Amino acid sequence: MKLSDRKKKILSYVVDDYISTAQPVSSKSITEKYMHGISSATVRSELAGLEEMGYLNQLHTSSGRVPSIDAYKLYVTELMDKSKLSREETGLIRAAFTSHLDSIETVVKNAVDVISELTNYTSVAVASHSGKEKIVKIQIFRYKPSQALLLVVTENTLIRDKFIDIPESMTDAEIEDASRFMMKAFSGRALEEVLSVGKTVADEFASYREIFDGVMDAIEEYVERDKADVVIKGEGKILNHPESLDVEKVKNFLSVVTSKDKLAELLSDGNDDIEINIKIGGEDEDMPKDCSLVTATYSASGVKIGTYGVIGPLRMDYQKVVSVLEGVGKVLEDIMKNKK
Repeated sequence: MKLSDRKKKILSYVVDDYISTAQPVSSKSITEKYMHGISSATVRSELAGLEEMGYLNQLHTSSGRVPSIDAYKLYVTELMDKSKLSREETGLIRAAFTSHLDSIETVVKNAVDVISELTNYTSVAVASHSGKEKIVKIQIFRYKPSQALLLVVTENTLIRDKFIDIPESMTDAEIEDASRFMMKAFSGRALEEVLSVGKTVADEFASYREIFDGVMDAIEEYVERDKADVVIKGEGKILNHPESLDVEKVKNFLSVVTSKDKLAELLSDGNDDIEINIKIGGEDEDMPKDCSLVTATYSASGVKIGTYGVIGPLRMDYQKVVSVLEGVGKVLEDIMKNKK
């Protein structure tokens, strides 16, 4: 059955009020707060209709109503108004990314820190190691007699470093020569292109075959990494919400945030842009019915930077979370473009 405009308004008021107070919502509270010209009896009738349609639940006959999972789903897709971040909040986001963008790990850490701080929920992220990133610089430095430090800088100024094996007999001059050779061969090429042409040009690197193999292995490992890069911040913030009084809800929440495998799987479904993806409790087999996950996948100049999100109770402040994730995405994209 299609909802009337009045039913949609009332349902929106119930969800907003329940998110704000964590208390069942009565017809009296709706008329007093939102619908002054409508009688309590009329609102009560509409609430009963919404309950019959599966959008509301009544815990006790004498209590108000609480939203169902279907109500939250309708709320985030049709009824929710977008909220704006304050100037101070936008300033905090920009400050988190203004400096120290020299590694993707730093970007991820700064993102989860500021998202968790502004939303008061648990923030999670997984860095994206896109094969489309183009190499700007490759340098190799001796670290030990049989080990060198490989430095790869991509077009997004996100630096990856790794130690690779080298022959002990190699001189510093030969290492520098190998570094220049690699730079000439791969500069300006996408990582996935370097991997695809690696075998065909391997013979050209015969003099530096061990270094060449180390570079190929490092790039391949970088592109394929995912679960190891799941970062989480604010796991204990579930205790800041009334849901923490329910032991089962806390157990369900911890079953997700303590498993990097589950988090990586949940974060892997985003789109390659800043659009928001909201999973309401139970929509995914790895997501408990009393938890929700809101994610955004960020890109800059067509290169995927990573997927970031907020996991929390079903009674999540979706307006706030969405506004923060969108704000972080816009600021991060703007800063990355200006650093070109």
